[in-house]
Amino acid sequence: MYVLVGSAKALLIDTGDVADPNQMPLSKTVMDLLPGGQPAKFPLLVVHTHRHLDHRAGDGQFANLSNVEVVGFDLDSVRRFYNFTDWPNGLAQIDLGGRTVDAIPTPGHNETEVSFYDRNTGLFFSGDFLMPARLLINDTAADLASAQRVAAFVKDRPVSYVLGGHAEMNTAGELFPWESQYHPQEHVLQMSKNDLLALPAAVSNFNGFYTKSGSFVMINSMHTLIAFAILLAAALIAIVLIMVRYVRRRRRARRLQAAT
Repeated sequence: MYVLVGSAKALLIDTGDVADPNQMPLSKTVMDLLPGGQPAKFPLLVVHTHRHLDHRAGDGQFANLSNVEVVGFDLDSVRRFYNFTDWPNGLAQIDLGGRTVDAIPTPGHNETEVSFYDRNTGLFFSGDFLMPARLLINDTAADLASAQRVAAFVKDRPVSYVLGGHAEMNTAGELFPWESQYHPQEHVLQMSKNDLLALPAAVSNFNGFYTKSGSFVMINSMHTLIAFAILLAAALIAIVLIMVRYVRRRRRARRLQAAT
């Protein structure tokens, strides 16, 4: 989760995986960071990198706060708010007052994925589109187009850091177990402009199931699950056929023995 503050408005990118304010007082923490006192609190805009629940579970904490706008996470809401008339093409700007943030459609991991570029700092907020973790790709063609779009966007722009939504590997580039909460020697979160520029070539090598290309590990969870299910079904069928043949041979042997 990231907070950017301009002279007229603040921007919160994603609200995280915890809904309960008693477990994670996100809204209080964010609002306390902003200038101005209650009730005329500094305006806040809440957006999402994409609609997956671990990036929007905290939305409810902001629902009834004054001077807070929470952008919907469904595709229609995303397109309407940013005025993307030719999704996923186009570019939108969020004016925070003396601070402009570009919004770039980057579907592939999810159809609603949007990345953000802060012109003041050169920070690129990539959500789950790019991060030091498993790159879960749902739509390879869309992800490749997004990678090419982003590479063209940053080519002549300064990028200080690329900040994603997760870190799932160690300093040696090895992935931690799935959903592990123990990350010894965790890889730094920030990635670089070179990683953005290298992403199109990596995605173009993706086989649609599991591919490791350089430092990128790309997975299509559904395709991998289907392939695993097919292999498991084939193994079970093979076992059944072997058992049937075994039983038939035993019966045949018994009949021959009885005949003699």
